[in-house]
Amino acid sequence: MVERNQILEIKNLEIGYPVSKGSFYSLFKDINLTAANGELIALVGKNGIGKSTLLRNITGLQHSIHGKVTINKKAILDYSRSEFAGLVSFVSTEIIQVNNLRVFDLVALGRFPHTNWFGKLEETDIVAVNKALRMVGMEQFANKNINEISDGERQRVMIARTLAQDTQVIILDEPTAFLDLPNKYEIVHLLNNLAKTENKTIIFSTHDLNIAIQETDKIWLMLDGGITEGAPEDLILNETFNHIFDHTNLNFDKVKGDFRMKRKHLKKIGLIGDGIYYTWTKKALERLNFSVDKGNDTIPHVTIEEGFWSYKNGENCLQVNSIYELAKRL
Repeated sequence: MVERNQILEIKNLEIGYPVSKGSFYSLFKDINLTAANGELIALVGKNGIGKSTLLRNITGLQHSIHGKVTINKKAILDYSRSEFAGLVSFVSTEIIQVNNLRVFDLVALGRFPHTNWFGKLEETDIVAVNKALRMVGMEQFANKNINEISDGERQRVMIARTLAQDTQVIILDEPTAFLDLPNKYEIVHLLNNLAKTENKTIIFSTHDLNIAIQETDKIWLMLDGGITEGAPEDLILNETFNHIFDHTNLNFDKVKGDFRMKRKHLKKIGLIGDGIYYTWTKKALERLNFSVDKGNDTIPHVTIEEGFWSYKNGENCLQVNSIYELAKRL
């Protein structure tokens, strides 16, 4: 069992913006959230509730009214600008329109924390840029002008720029906002894969709750009454989504179109239980690329009792009280 390490912590944060000297308009209070390495996290909430402001607070682009954001147990305000640039990268919702700028050159801008005073690319920087392009499937577009590629391709390039920056935490504000539905799924699936293969903490804001439920390890859900976090399946089982939509109408096996990403179930796991807890635990395990063998206790397996999940692998046994905690340790 591998346990993820907590990277980011938000404690008692209040966010907003200044309206006059010494006076602030508060958008959201009492924000308490965490993020671990290797996690893909979706920040979900209605327009105007403060999603972009929260992300800008995490990235240090905007100061909070109250509270603290820490990364690796150190307050973000205690990092120097160069230190922080090597730790956190940010992709805004704006569409980049720059004439005569090659894809390679845009991605190379992400190397600024690592280059010398003159910004000259060394061999290691060129290798990092090419690797980033390769990871997002855009290596063959390196010499194309940024204005000659599609919106979906451009978003991949922006993600490649953050990968070239080689930060521990990647923040994206509405990365799928201007994309059609197939590209939305493709980009979020790419982020999920990068979080796992590169052990990055990736946080993105979105309105696409259906995609977030299928692809992310955790959802930060901003509601008028407060903010909550948890694995998508935990939030469903806790009926957190009930006043947003009737989750019984979700049908993950019949997503329209042929753009749904096919998962490769690499590991087999037994699952013992029934009812709604079985249904959503199975969804979570499949999201984590497990092939579920119902009722099989002869292999590593999970036993469900309402409110508790027990995992057994040989002599090792673990009991947790949420799908999120189970997923962290599988």
